[in-house]
Amino acid sequence: MEKVKRVVFTVSNDLNYDQRMQRICTTLHQAGYDVTLVGRNRKSSKPLVPQPYKQVRLNLWFDKGKLFYVELNLRLFFYLLTKPFDVVCGIDLDTVVPCWSVSRLKARTCVYDAHELFTEVPEVIDRPSVQQFWKAVESFIVKRVKYFYTVSESVAEEFAKRYGNKPKVIRNLPLRSNKAPVSLSLSKTGYDEAASTSHFESHSVTRTPLKHTIIYRGAVNAGRGVEQTIEAMTFINDVDILIAGDGDLLEEAKQLAQRRNVNDRVKFTGYATPDELNHYTKSAWLGLNLLDDSSANYRYSLANKFFDYIQCGVPQLTMRFPEYERVNAQYNVAVLLDDMKPETIATAVNNLLRSPDRYSELQLNCIKAAADLCWENERTKLLDFYRNLP
Repeated sequence: MEKVKRVVFTVSNDLNYDQRMQRICTTLHQAGYDVTLVGRNRKSSKPLVPQPYKQVRLNLWFDKGKLFYVELNLRLFFYLLTKPFDVVCGIDLDTVVPCWSVSRLKARTCVYDAHELFTEVPEVIDRPSVQQFWKAVESFIVKRVKYFYTVSESVAEEFAKRYGNKPKVIRNLPLRSNKAPVSLSLSKTGYDEAASTSHFESHSVTRTPLKHTIIYRGAVNAGRGVEQTIEAMTFINDVDILIAGDGDLLEEAKQLAQRRNVNDRVKFTGYATPDELNHYTKSAWLGLNLLDDSSANYRYSLANKFFDYIQCGVPQLTMRFPEYERVNAQYNVAVLLDDMKPETIATAVNNLLRSPDRYSELQLNCIKAAADLCWENERTKLLDFYRNLP
């Protein structure tokens, strides 16, 4: 009888909110692997949502800054040193070093999963000495870890250009929301009274809420277009925005909404679980996936929210960046923006409000694309990757 492979994943975040890792760990568990996901316990952490795989939270003294990263890596090192595993996978640069170190000591396989270009995130590129440190870590790891995957072709090509080591690509695709055959009834007015009275549980009808709601889901951090969208609300009528997430700029965003006198139309949820996010999204009219062009990490991104909106049948505003252009050229599911100035955002929203036929076309394309752009199709790449590990 073949031995069950034990796989340990390490992340630096709260396990309840990492949809990519939930999909990866569940897929491998269902394929017969013994999976453990290790993260951290924060003061604000809610009880763990039950999952079919093992979950471990490490208690840390520090919550951010240099001491946090030092403590996290030391705790992961000693945790991995005492736990049996066959494969250990470090998620991003902030957890992969102890994975590589312990894998060498135990003669086990180390995998690097790059969720992003960590050395190019805004929090890093604005601090040259910090960026120099993480670039050294990146160079050290990518040159030594043989088994390596990332989230988009553009990021993979950037790694290949830097180090000659091109990772596999496993995209952040969501689970299929509705597997039943799609039957559409398009509304020319942009409002379907029957659809609006019930929660959008399937794609059988076009649903448009009584009052249009734009949703932003994700971190409320710099460069994500949250402030610009709040500013844009002063140029848009009869539309609410729901900001589903938390981050460094949350309080500042709330204050901005008050200063612009749109706080009655801008709602904040704070942290939301994947199920909560999907509930909010399915009730929305339009999604936002906005990023500035200040970093290569943003420019080469292929955010999971981009596919989440598609899966929920919700057209979106997104950036004219390489990966989004590539997908949109095939499926036509989004309005692409050249910048995220408030006026640009407002113009795009108002144009859709005035063009129900255009909106219905985008919505129909989302529903069609959802059958292709789902985790059920993408997970075969993940399973092939792990089957081929020593």
